[in-house]
Amino acid sequence: MLDRAARLRQLSEVDQDLIRLVQDPRFGRWIEQITATGGCAHPVHLTGSTTTRDTFTGEVLHHYDTRNEPGERLLIRCRNRRQSVCASCSRLHAGDTFHLVRAGLVGGKTVPADVRERPRLFLTLTAPSFGPVHRATADGQRCRPRRDAGQCDHGSPLGCPAVHDADDPRTGQPLCPDCYDYPAHVLWHAHAGRLWKAFTDNLYNHLAARVGRTRTGLRRSLRISYAKVAEYQKRAAVHVHAVVRLDGARGPDDPPPAWATAEVLTAVVRTAAAAVQLRIPYSAALGEHELRWGAELDARPLRAFGSGEGLADDAVAAYVAKYVTKGATDTGAGLDHQITTPDDITAAPVSAHVRTLMHACWRLGGLAELEPLRLRAWAHTLGYRGHILTKSHAYSTTYTALRAERADHQTGRTQPTDPDLLTDAHWRYIGSGHTPGAALLAAGIAEDHARNREIAREEMAADSRGPVGSG
Repeated sequence: MLDRAARLRQLSEVDQDLIRLVQDPRFGRWIEQITATGGCAHPVHLTGSTTTRDTFTGEVLHHYDTRNEPGERLLIRCRNRRQSVCASCSRLHAGDTFHLVRAGLVGGKTVPADVRERPRLFLTLTAPSFGPVHRATADGQRCRPRRDAGQCDHGSPLGCPAVHDADDPRTGQPLCPDCYDYPAHVLWHAHAGRLWKAFTDNLYNHLAARVGRTRTGLRRSLRISYAKVAEYQKRAAVHVHAVVRLDGARGPDDPPPAWATAEVLTAVVRTAAAAVQLRIPYSAALGEHELRWGAELDARPLRAFGSGEGLADDAVAAYVAKYVTKGATDTGAGLDHQITTPDDITAAPVSAHVRTLMHACWRLGGLAELEPLRLRAWAHTLGYRGHILTKSHAYSTTYTALRAERADHQTGRTQPTDPDLLTDAHWRYIGSGHTPGAALLAAGIAEDHARNREIAREEMAADSRGPVGSG
């Protein structure tokens, strides 16, 4: 007969850790903490205390200290937006993104409801071509049919008669990697933020020219508000989806001039994008590059709830929210962590095309004239340095405001903070993540939360349809 210690040693690491956790006298409180984080997969561990006092009397009204918690620590959400890292926090981030984008379309969250009547477009801007790639078509057309296509200087065919679907590993890969302009692709990513800035500047200029005003005069009566999300195409080049709205000079509380219509905005975005020309200073290693937007541009008007032409607001908000939770590993266009050595690139589970882009980032990052771009630090995103979602100041609410509103709802606080109360807080980071057994329990809690949300969604949908078969 084996003694208890020997039997425990024969169990897996996960089982041993589960037994340790369950036998802890504060196991119930630990479960409460994990449940409060929604089953976060990689929680942040804090230690410290917070004390609330009456400003005038000095009386302590509330005190909390982690010394009474399991492990003397408090667990809070990691708030990672990537589904591959933490499904629970990613789902919460997607919900916040939906409300942030939707508020700028139909109002709410301090944004007036009449923004739905403003000129609004859902706009897609793409990168230019850096070389022909294999492509999939929705109607099953051949990739690049060319009779007597011949070969490039490197011996690769200039055409492709195959029919690719979206899951074909060749989709998005260059027909000839040696012909593909990898340095230009990386530099375009590194300057994508400046390209967007040049585009929005052009919007003001072209609107002013269209109505016969100066840019300064136009800004006294009109403001361009937007929210945009970056998405990687199959060829690993970023394209931008943006909601663009015209407001008066004071923002969403102020209607734009009567001449500012969706038709005018649609016409101007095309000329403004085509006019962008961003010249990069000459480099002895690379020569001179001129960056611009791609020829493919899509601009569609938005509608609120009624019938009519255009995309539905809720559908656009849901699309943006869904994409913003995807990580680089989900799209196959990079990694979710930084690269520290060229060996990391060699070992990366990515396509040959993406690996070559990473190597190009690393190589270009070693050039003194490109040092400000920090390309090696952004090699895991193929040189793209921007946030996945960005917005103008006046577009709608903020993530911070949405999280504060949710925290107030969860704590039942509906009144503004009392100015007569003083809160003194001292917190320190001491770690993150779960032990093996804790990770298994957290995953179960996250799954329960997801199932409960799905059941609630189905019940709400059934209630909205009303009783069936009665009458």
